[in-house]
Amino acid sequence: MNSYLTLKEGIEKGDFRILARALTLVENNIEPSLALLKAIRVKNEIPVLGITGPPGAGKSTLVNAITAHFVGQGKKVAILAVDPTSPFNFGSLLGDRIRMVQQFNNPNVFIRSIATRGALGGISVKTLEMVDVMRSANFDLILVETVGVGQSEVEIAGLADKTLVVLVPESGDEIQHIKSGLMEIAQGFVVNKADREGADMFANKLKKLVSQQHQDIPVFKTVADKNEGLANLCKWIAKTDKPNNERRNFLMAEKAFQLIQHRRMLDIDKTKLRQAVDEALVKSDFNIYKFAEDWLKHS
Repeated sequence: MNSYLTLKEGIEKGDFRILARALTLVENNIEPSLALLKAIRVKNEIPVLGITGPPGAGKSTLVNAITAHFVGQGKKVAILAVDPTSPFNFGSLLGDRIRMVQQFNNPNVFIRSIATRGALGGISVKTLEMVDVMRSANFDLILVETVGVGQSEVEIAGLADKTLVVLVPESGDEIQHIKSGLMEIAQGFVVNKADREGADMFANKLKKLVSQQHQDIPVFKTVADKNEGLANLCKWIAKTDKPNNERRNFLMAEKAFQLIQHRRMLDIDKTKLRQAVDEALVKSDFNIYKFAEDWLKHS
């Protein structure tokens, strides 16, 4: 049997070790990853919840609490934690290894990290592909926690069925981000750490802003580390909304564009590019636009 078919079979049976191996192959473009991606049956009925927001909002704690809630109901949950990639060494902190330690030994929870690989909104093509691999397994819910970098997080809209934007009472400045971008992708807002001073006022501001935009977006107040406010939030997460075919078609076209763009960029060696830039910078007449054009002509 071909190796990709063995992987496909193991994933469908719920073997976490085979799933982890397959995700590693896909993330690093190691064969037979492409054959596997073309062979899997992606179960679009498995809900994907995107969770985003600024650093320090308590996203990981909220992910833990949501996971515990659904696992307590006998559900199987997959978590994909997207961590920032360093622009200097292309490494990633992968901090969820520490933050989500209480879920590691749960047989109904699968946790995986992925670096952003420089994607501005925290979502790379590899993330899209890895979520599809997870969607070919037998999970009941997939949670994607993304790095919070402001309005460029709109990229998660092409990945998740529902997107939660997590804020805290001190996030006064985040209202501006909401006006300029996040409102477009949020299906729900969470004011976490709602036991802090000013939480009610901030939540009311959010609700007022939502109503001014004529949007039907719920605002939840939670204290994730105390499991407060989780019941209503998880009830909303579990609710199946009517599919919006126009939005789905648009997002699928965007996904196809990203995949095609990624395939065409595969032959560009970043190490060689950086070496070429180092050499070109020595010249007094260096111009980044001329450099880029020359690189494209000769690469």
